[in-house]
Amino acid sequence: LLDRILRQKCFSEREASAVLCTISKTVDYLHSQGVVHRDLKPSNILYVDESGNPESIRMCDFGFAKQLRAENGLLMTPCYTANFVAPEVLKRQGYDAACDIWSLGILLYTMLAGFTPFANGPDDTPEEILARIGSGKYALAGGNWDSISDAAKDIVSKMLHVDPHQRLTAAQVLRHPWIVNKEYLSQNQLSRQDVHLVKGAMAATYFAINQMPQAPRLEPVLSSNLAQRRGMKRLTSTRL
Repeated sequence: LLDRILRQKCFSEREASAVLCTISKTVDYLHSQGVVHRDLKPSNILYVDESGNPESIRMCDFGFAKQLRAENGLLMTPCYTANFVAPEVLKRQGYDAACDIWSLGILLYTMLAGFTPFANGPDDTPEEILARIGSGKYALAGGNWDSISDAAKDIVSKMLHVDPHQRLTAAQVLRHPWIVNKEYLSQNQLSRQDVHLVKGAMAATYFAINQMPQAPRLEPVLSSNLAQRRGMKRLTSTRL
């Protein structure tokens, strides 16, 4: 999907709305079944033919998909692709289906703006990028944003809310006026950003996130040094 966006000579709000609508219908169904995809990104969103019809879009690669826990409704394992990861996933304090909406918000932002929200280029430092993601700091002014509708800015801001509890659900995305009234949206051409700049910004984001300190790896209790020592003592006492 991203390659198609970058390859096109023009892109309109109406087409972006139609693309988001199709994807959100699938995400809404997944979430209604208690399933979180956890890896929504352009390479996992495919066109089944060359028509470019948004209704021909399909979602693939459910390798990270996970059923929500019944006891608290939260997932703990950080599974993601760096450029589309939600801040709560990075904090490793538990997350739910709202992380998918964040990923869709990143996708929508890129479709409309022509660049990614939290990295401007390959020269951004990891600290700058992580600070922007953690605070939900991004721009909705300048460039394409000066000609984009207020409704589009509204849905982007509500999908990229740093608080997952304040973020739109997939069902709410589908009911948003920017989706419901997409046939009235502008078909004006939106400027295309330089492909190398966009990919450089994504690479910078990927590097920043992968520089983060990793959480301690969880292992079975029996593999710990203490458990092994206790096991040896029990084994010794049994033999005696």
